[in-house]
Amino acid sequence: MGLMEVVTALYLGATAAVLTALATGRDFPRMLLLSVLWVAVLVHGGAIAGQSVQVGQLAVTTLAEVLSFLAFAMVLLFLVVQHYASLLALGAVVVPLAFVLTLGAGVVQGGARPVPPVLQSVWLPVHVLLAIVGDALFAIAFSASLLYLVQERRLKAGRGRGTFRHLPALETLDRVSHRALVWGLILLTLGIVSGVIWAHEAWGAPWSMDPKLLFTLGIWLLYVVLLQGRVTGGWRGRWAAQLTVAGFAVLVLSLIGVNVLGLGSHGGMF
Repeated sequence: MGLMEVVTALYLGATAAVLTALATGRDFPRMLLLSVLWVAVLVHGGAIAGQSVQVGQLAVTTLAEVLSFLAFAMVLLFLVVQHYASLLALGAVVVPLAFVLTLGAGVVQGGARPVPPVLQSVWLPVHVLLAIVGDALFAIAFSASLLYLVQERRLKAGRGRGTFRHLPALETLDRVSHRALVWGLILLTLGIVSGVIWAHEAWGAPWSMDPKLLFTLGIWLLYVVLLQGRVTGGWRGRWAAQLTVAGFAVLVLSLIGVNVLGLGSHGGMF
């Protein structure tokens, strides 16, 4: 069994643990779950590092590698958030999503692809890492917003105990989502800027009608409108949560669709 198979199995076990705890209303096996996730992250990081050494570049140039790195970044960010804010319930979304991503990475794995000489630049890891960590932050915002919608419906139905009684307060989930969106937008903006510089260095033209770029700009605009609405329009609660979930859905469709369909210069890579 390879390292990535071990990582996928660990994420599956953690998924079963966190969902069982939520569904049964029992206390989380806190230390056990966090220990499993830390082991998974360490093994996952080792697998990414080993693959990077093997291919001679940061392993983020194929769809499988990007899905794997995104799962790694999501779980690592979740563990950081959990350490400072004690929001173990976020794992009910983050961990299953990480499992699905690593499983998908194993399914579409087709071996490393050499980067074309024109694209070999220091901007490759800078651009891709900014984009992936930004996406991971949007995944955290998505997770908090999805839990917000579940918790809101649960409270309106008058279910204060029983199933899902470990969910955080609505205000806490809204705050986590907002902060993750802010930092995700900052990194996405820096990712776009670094991509523009990289494209100018590689092709002599900073802009193109590449489908990935158009999707990214659309996602950027959506999150800008959402955050602006929170500041000036008082957007909170269900409306903000629904927009955050919708934005992440578009992001996932962009990430997978562009690569699977081989559209534009990002098709099959990055």
